[in-house]
Amino acid sequence: MNRYPFWKYLIIAVSLILGFLYTLPNFFGESPAVQISPSKISAQADTALLQRIEDTLTKNSIGIDGLFLEEGSIKVRFEDTDTQIKAKDLLQTTFGDDYMIALNLLPNSPQWLTELGALPMYLGLDLRGGVHFMLEVDMEGAISNALERYSSDIRGTLREDRIAYAGVEKFGETLTVKFRDTESSKQAFEILKSTYEDLHFKESQVGDRSHLTATIKQETLIQMQDSAVQQNITTLRNRVNELGVAEPIIQKAGADRVIVQLPGVQDTARAKEILGRTATLEIRMVDDERDLDAALRGRVPFGTELYEERGGGPILVKKQVLLTGERITDAQPGFNEDNQPAVHIRLDNNGAQIFKKLTRENVGRRMAILLIERNLTEVVTAPVIREEIGGGRVQISGGFMSTTEARDVALLLRAGALAAPMDIIEERTVGPSLGADNITRGFNSTLYGFLAVALFIAMYYMSFGVISVLALSMNLLLLVGLLSILQATLTLPGMAALALTVGMAIDANVLINERIRDELRAGVSPQMAINAGYERATGTILDSNITTLIAGIALFAFGSGPVKGFAVVLCLGILTSVFTAIFVSRGMVNFMYGSRRKLDVVPIGKIWIPESGSAKRQFSYEMPVSGSAESALTRNDANTIDETEIQEAVTEKDELAENHDPGVIQEKAFLVSGGDKSSTDTTVAQKKTARTRSKRKPVAKKIKKK
Repeated sequence: MNRYPFWKYLIIAVSLILGFLYTLPNFFGESPAVQISPSKISAQADTALLQRIEDTLTKNSIGIDGLFLEEGSIKVRFEDTDTQIKAKDLLQTTFGDDYMIALNLLPNSPQWLTELGALPMYLGLDLRGGVHFMLEVDMEGAISNALERYSSDIRGTLREDRIAYAGVEKFGETLTVKFRDTESSKQAFEILKSTYEDLHFKESQVGDRSHLTATIKQETLIQMQDSAVQQNITTLRNRVNELGVAEPIIQKAGADRVIVQLPGVQDTARAKEILGRTATLEIRMVDDERDLDAALRGRVPFGTELYEERGGGPILVKKQVLLTGERITDAQPGFNEDNQPAVHIRLDNNGAQIFKKLTRENVGRRMAILLIERNLTEVVTAPVIREEIGGGRVQISGGFMSTTEARDVALLLRAGALAAPMDIIEERTVGPSLGADNITRGFNSTLYGFLAVALFIAMYYMSFGVISVLALSMNLLLLVGLLSILQATLTLPGMAALALTVGMAIDANVLINERIRDELRAGVSPQMAINAGYERATGTILDSNITTLIAGIALFAFGSGPVKGFAVVLCLGILTSVFTAIFVSRGMVNFMYGSRRKLDVVPIGKIWIPESGSAKRQFSYEMPVSGSAESALTRNDANTIDETEIQEAVTEKDELAENHDPGVIQEKAFLVSGGDKSSTDTTVAQKKTARTRSKRKPVAKKIKKK
């Protein structure tokens, strides 16, 4: 009845071991560190750079606690923050602008735990420290970019339909298409109106020429704004993740704003560098027909721009944008047919059609790929188009000095382009000392709450209370282990949910213990009471926790930021609470008491039942072996019963014995022993019919209680 098979005990043991292993890394803390990453594609983070850093620090007598190369950057661990800041200033002076030197925090977990995949849980900005930015989408820039695309598309449409036009110009938030005659204007109006449903066209006459003025519709602007924010969030997340910043928080805030939080990054300048690399990508054609020397002397031809090609010389590039990075679905480093480093790009359907047409019409000409960062535009590469390229697969080769450069270019292309420019309108830094103070307070609140609950439960429920406390301890262990395994981000509201879980989890054990008491109060044997207590309380526990879980899922689905952090810990805490309260605690009870054939006493504390009015009398859960009134009276020494009341009960028992009514005898004996009359109602009802048929006058008397 109260025994578990071996495999259930094995599940409990494995859960306990895994929970302990994955919780352990969180107790080693973090140490200050400096992270060195290349700020330019041409720069590399390799073993040679690692040796230079080590030599520089050793030469200046700066002690290090660890030095290693990881994910394209070099990280140096120090013993204290003073040494960390001193080393950061030295490395910044030594390596200049080619590398980004940033303050960071690294976990102190042992290597063997790291190899097992046991990593500390991520900490949010309010616990670990870091930088917080609020960025606003520049809708004027987004509209400008959209009009540039529409301008290029309108030119292509008019050329395909062989409609003569005098030019397409952009003025503010409008496009003006010029025609030399009214007939061409009317013909273009009908075609463009049906082709570009997002634009509103208006005809006008300027002198002897006809114009079509195009503006973006209001509903399209709203949709464009939402789309730009969502795409920028995706791009920012891809860039920040691939550039090595752990557990970033990037989310929408309002109609046109995005919040970016980078926990662990203590240097605001470093964070701006990371966001600065969220560049836009453009593909344009190289203008080899214009005079490059004149452009170098300051006379840049109309419709072109002068740039510096990476690894090469100056180059003239046309202003017309043919393709942007938003059409790229994937980019991977590789090699070309000559075994030289290359980048393999995959485009979406629209991008594949545009690129196929572009390469078909420009075979033998050069195509420039521009990476545009804030206030900086760089021609990454300018390969020659050798043949028409279809199928949406593009290979960029030439100019790559190593596979590392090809990998970095692929990273930037794969991360995508911003749909619209963004400006930083708010920034703040949370220091690691404030985060450490928050961690200490959150830990103390959870610890003190746990100790208070454990003390009360252990005193109130005795041995079963101790079992409940052990189950609660395992609940916290599994919860922290799950957060570490899932690499979930723990925030300050999450720590509040952790403390709340302590109080919520013990509620299930209280329900079980009280149900066992109810069964004992009803006269059930101890082993049956334990079994019935767990079986009947399980449904109630599941119902209450499922409803709370639904609320937690709703918080996670519709909340943001701190609300989501609270919801994650709450939902995981509910799952571990149900597991430990029902499965683990019963396993411990079965292990301790299930093998006992004769269990006379259940150490579950004192049981109290109400009497008449507000008076109460202590009730012993040790049930009498025989059903006689004498034995019941003898075994209930703890009950305070008046001697007159006892004498009346004994006399009444003798009268009932003469009338041969054992059912009523049992009822009276049970009442004298302090039992619950409700448990004998069925027996009394069965005997009542027999007494009526025998037409004997009942002699049962009411026992007066004080």
